Amino acid sequence: MIAVLALVFVACRIGESPPTTGDATTTSASITTDGGTSPTEVGGIDALIEAARAEGTLNTIGLPHDYCNYGGVIEGFKSKYGIEVNEIAPDAGPADGLEAIRVGQGSTDAQSPDVVDIGMTLAPEAQAGGLLQRYQVESWDSIPDHAKDPDGFWYGGYYGVLAFDVNADSAPTVPADWSDLLDPQYQGIVALAGDPRVSNQAIFTVLAASLANGGSLDDAQPGLEYFAQLNDIGNLAPVIADSSSVASGETPVAIRWTYNALPNRDANATEAVIEVVVPESGRLAFVYAQAISAFAPHPNAARLWMEYLYSDEGQVGWLEGYCLPIRYDDLVERGAIPGDLASRLPDSSGTAFPSVDQMVAAREMITANWEAVVGVDPGG
Repeated sequence: MIAVLALVFVACRIGESPPTTGDATTTSASITTDGGTSPTEVGGIDALIEAARAEGTLNTIGLPHDYCNYGGVIEGFKSKYGIEVNEIAPDAGPADGLEAIRVGQGSTDAQSPDVVDIGMTLAPEAQAGGLLQRYQVESWDSIPDHAKDPDGFWYGGYYGVLAFDVNADSAPTVPADWSDLLDPQYQGIVALAGDPRVSNQAIFTVLAASLANGGSLDDAQPGLEYFAQLNDIGNLAPVIADSSSVASGETPVAIRWTYNALPNRDANATEAVIEVVVPESGRLAFVYAQAISAFAPHPNAARLWMEYLYSDEGQVGWLEGYCLPIRYDDLVERGAIPGDLASRLPDSSGTAFPSVDQMVAAREMITANWEAVVGVDPGG
């Protein structure tokens, strides 16, 4: 268990690997893995709050305080319900959380997570491996169908959209779309935020470029050809960008998730003019899902945590960390987003949400063909 939880969590949450799962059986009568549950089935929200308070603790894993405003979200939950949160290995990765469920099934110790935050590509595998239990939150109907398991084993919580993270002091001009990056003025200054052979952030950058160049969610080839052209004309820098390289001007134009780029803009406001631009075409999202362990030591606290995350308060809490909540459109329609927060967000309307199957297929195709088609090692 110690070895599992010692694995390093990557801040931009890329490069996830599937968990090793086995057959799982429920060991607690309070946990339902063979039928849907909901606030009604657990006696209503007030009864759920009472049961969760009786348990007294929630075990989380892999939730760094500076990512998605998880520090504020956790404090909000604790303050609202008076329940302690045991934060297991905040720097653990999503796959590590699932492994912790697998190896700790049946255990009620402090190292057994109640809930996990995982990339949507991992969620169906975890469900198939018997690691998750069903629960449909009160706001279930406002979660888009494309971002949830219909039976409630997992559901999308938040997402990022690929954007241009631009140091306006160092870049000749601020690009508005993918086609702009082919201009000679961007010679050697356009950088990926990962290696497309292993990094989800970079892999889906290629898929986004495909959408902007005649491809589709089922056809990533135009994206590979786009980056081959970008490399051939000398605009693609053979380095991997991060927040510091953008802020310093080492990589004036980087392609990153909005939840990485926007905090970078704010953090360096006094040092550099950083603009975050969601391109006019090829807008692509990647969703992170929430789920409850099939062996949760505190199943009612876990359900209440989900209710909090998917309430307006919890969704806005994520948004304060620039992670777009899955109920974003619903919040906008009802005017539930504070005006000062809304003004700090770039327009991301028309964003495409690939299915799990499309994401898996794109990852396999891009990782297998990047070297042959593009022929550059982003890490130099």
